Amino acid sequence: MPQIEIILGLLLAVAALATLATRLGVPYPILLVLGGSALGFVPGLPPVVLDPELVFLLFLPPLLYVSALFTSWRDFRANVRAISLLAVGLVLMTTIVVAAVVHTVTDLPWAAAFVLGAIVSPTDAIAATTVAQRLGVPRRIVTILEGESLVNDATGIVAYRVAVAAVVTGAFSVWEAGLQFVVGAVGGVAVGFAVGWLVVWTRRHLSEDPSVQNTVSLLTPFVAYLAAEELPHTVWEALHGLFGVPADLHFSGVLAVVTTGLYLGRKGPYIISSGTRLQGFATWELITFLLNGLIFILIGLQLGSVVEGLEQYSAGQLIAYAVLVSLTVILVRMVWVFPATYLPRKVSRRIRERDPSPSWRSVSVVAWTGMRGVISLAAALALPFQTASGLSFPGRDLIIFLTFCVILATLVVQGLSLPVLIRALGLEDDHIGDKEETHGRIQVAEAALERLDELGEEDWVREDTTERIRGLYTYRRNRFASRFDGDPDGVEERSAAYQRLMVELLGAQRQRLIRMRDEGRIGDEVMHRIERELDLEESRLEL
Repeated sequence: MPQIEIILGLLLAVAALATLATRLGVPYPILLVLGGSALGFVPGLPPVVLDPELVFLLFLPPLLYVSALFTSWRDFRANVRAISLLAVGLVLMTTIVVAAVVHTVTDLPWAAAFVLGAIVSPTDAIAATTVAQRLGVPRRIVTILEGESLVNDATGIVAYRVAVAAVVTGAFSVWEAGLQFVVGAVGGVAVGFAVGWLVVWTRRHLSEDPSVQNTVSLLTPFVAYLAAEELPHTVWEALHGLFGVPADLHFSGVLAVVTTGLYLGRKGPYIISSGTRLQGFATWELITFLLNGLIFILIGLQLGSVVEGLEQYSAGQLIAYAVLVSLTVILVRMVWVFPATYLPRKVSRRIRERDPSPSWRSVSVVAWTGMRGVISLAAALALPFQTASGLSFPGRDLIIFLTFCVILATLVVQGLSLPVLIRALGLEDDHIGDKEETHGRIQVAEAALERLDELGEEDWVREDTTERIRGLYTYRRNRFASRFDGDPDGVEERSAAYQRLMVELLGAQRQRLIRMRDEGRIGDEVMHRIERELDLEESRLEL
């Protein structure tokens, strides 16, 4: 089957399974993985091999970038200690514990066991945050989970590269491992800032055409990733010849992408026009859905090829190994999260005063949301086939199989049980985001009224126009202000009636517009132009 037909078929499957997931009320990544696993065993379907380089270059940068782009830097910075404990401390702890367990119960040597530990250590927050946002948990939980997923990929990849190098070369240096971690982190952040600054400068001098601007936006994560991963090689080779610095050091492409996204998230409002922003939001939303959908269904499709090459193990052994490693991954997170949350507050009065202890219910949700996903499978599939001595990479097939089992177990078991856990714990949305949004809308309405007063004396401003606009913004301000005092004047009720009326009027306008097009009184181009204006007007009614 030609590749294009396979891709089209997968996109159709993504749409169908995502629709079914919505109706069933489960996170769509779970159903996509299960659906992909089932499709992998359908007779007659050609095998779909997932190229790890394709994942690292095509899927990972845009998904990380868009997450960072829309991350609140204020919230990220406020929770940086909690995020760091999860994204760095927990990743390293998971790597060590999983390696110890796997080395004890299987025939994997220590270095290969550490490879598996590093592969399954980073989490994927897509399924978790999908559930958390839908069920309305406190915003801080979502912030921590999203922040963790932004940073822990970099930590896991550094640990993975060190472990793979130890297997391939047969040598391990603590100094080189530490140097790689520091260089990767610092270099990745530096490259990310440099690319972000360059993109801002470029977009200031480009055409303001939204299509041109958003083309640059789509290219940005790939530029940041490649700049960090590829460009420094010649520098390290030169330094290796002069000073003996290891020649295989890497900057973190993941951290470069995340840093660029955070930087542009702060600078974007100053340089992006309204038209570019509207088009960009829609573009990134679609791309994110398609990439997430494809990668999760592709993960499921790998099951058929994963089980090949494991003839030396019995089915009972494989099941036991899979259950043991999956339980280890889940339990390590639970054991880590509670002490990491409460011990620093017990020891440090400063932390205790600045950041009071969260409830055990919130901590329980964070401890349970340890789903694995894209980065783990890509890292497993990217394992080399041979070592430097020409021998087969020890346990490669078993590592890939156990990685897939951990992904499947955490997505299905934790993903499906997370809504039950949230409801059982009685966690509810703290509505901090809603309150901030309402306050922001009041303030922008106030800004409009203040500017209107300033412009009222200008010769070109008509008094009747001023009063009409003043009434509009005064009503808007009062409407949002009523949300803080229980709406004693019935403003919200009147607003709901107004919106319902406007929906009816907009529907009548669309019907008339389509009839005029069908009768040949206007062309399609005119219809689309007016239709777009009606769509924009209706989208504002959702406020």
